Amino acid sequence: MDIVQFASALYKVLQQREDDLVKFMANGGAQDYEQYRGLVGELQGLAFAREEVKALLEKSEEDVEQLLTGT
Repeated sequence: MDIVQFASALYKVLQQREDDLVKFMANGGAQDYEQYRGLVGELQGLAFAREEVKALLEKSEEDVEQLLTGT
């Protein structure tokens, strides 16, 4: 698996988790305000990570490999 395939797979996993959390919260899944805040924080983190992966995927494969390997 090359870097671009890995980043694409990671993007899909992050998107699926985000979708699952949104559905969970929309159905009143949070038991209390503390859990709700935790879920919102997780959603914010997932959204940030997904956007960063998306930005990497929009660059050329060579640019992504250089960024991730530091060479």
